[in-house]
Amino acid sequence: MPFHSLRRLGARALSSVRRLFARDRTPEERYRDFNGRYFSGFYEQERMLADKPRMEFYRAAIQRHIQPGDRVVDLGTGTGILAALASRRGAAQVYAIDHSSILETARTLATANRIDRVEFVATHSTEFHLAEPVDVILHEQMGDCLFDEAMVANVCDLRDRLLKPGGLILPSCFEFYCEPIKVRDSRHVPFIWELEVHGYDYSVLERQRPQDPDYYQVRSSDLALVEHCLGEPAPVLTLDLHTVNEADLPHEIRFTRTVIHPGRLDGYAVYFRALVDRDLALGSGPLDPGRAPHWGFRILRTDRDDFERGDIIDVRLTVGSWSEVDTWRWSHVKRARADAGVAPASCLPT
Repeated sequence: MPFHSLRRLGARALSSVRRLFARDRTPEERYRDFNGRYFSGFYEQERMLADKPRMEFYRAAIQRHIQPGDRVVDLGTGTGILAALASRRGAAQVYAIDHSSILETARTLATANRIDRVEFVATHSTEFHLAEPVDVILHEQMGDCLFDEAMVANVCDLRDRLLKPGGLILPSCFEFYCEPIKVRDSRHVPFIWELEVHGYDYSVLERQRPQDPDYYQVRSSDLALVEHCLGEPAPVLTLDLHTVNEADLPHEIRFTRTVIHPGRLDGYAVYFRALVDRDLALGSGPLDPGRAPHWGFRILRTDRDDFERGDIIDVRLTVGSWSEVDTWRWSHVKRARADAGVAPASCLPT
């Protein structure tokens, strides 16, 4: 079976596993259970370690911003590579936290590489306590859709309890994108009710639109999938983990794109950028040749709509929980160049 097919199956299998664990548990408990299993094996760790843009971003950020003598918390340490880089930079003490069994591997690696001043702590970050505050919270809690690894909740909990005044979160600044895109014609897969195959009409199936939210999402890291964004990409949400609170995140975002690249609207590409300095950023966008490949971008599928240059797309994204992509809903209104309004187009069942 081709690798890209395995990847699609893997993404859907993960979604199914997360729903399985959803019974009688809070969203936080569900994700904690899933996270502990998903990151405990070598494969996901291999993908992160082999991601050269990711590793260079963190190496540079640590070299620039962790100072000799700093006390550091490494949230979700995995194999311990970021904790090791902080130690080698001269951190006085690094607390490497992980609630997955991968922590034993991290201990083994630290011993083999003669890494000192790192204390490995097998716990969830919400249960980690210290007598004295730390100078830096180091983390890589970004999911494919930025929020879907409970980044805001976990980092802000540590910030409020353990980060000294004026302390640093690394990285802290993020841009969230939700861009209308056209998929390359050779890769385009319409909804089944939009198809007519050799005169065989499938439109009757529109009455049987699936209720499963996962059906309306495509996960990919393939640079050949998206042909172009219809408008000029711009973040629809920015946040700084030094100041944000989860309760302050909006539950509705409305934004507008003027079409500069005409064509078929196939969905919305969801991705992010993490920023440390003006010249140091990490992105997961579908058209970024230097993207960090282990993150997938998400495409939120929508019914076909065709746009001319100068048309306006008014988009509405509503969110039940930012960490639960299955609670997101999206729709758009097309306004032609002469401002002739049309009925809103929606994809997911309400």
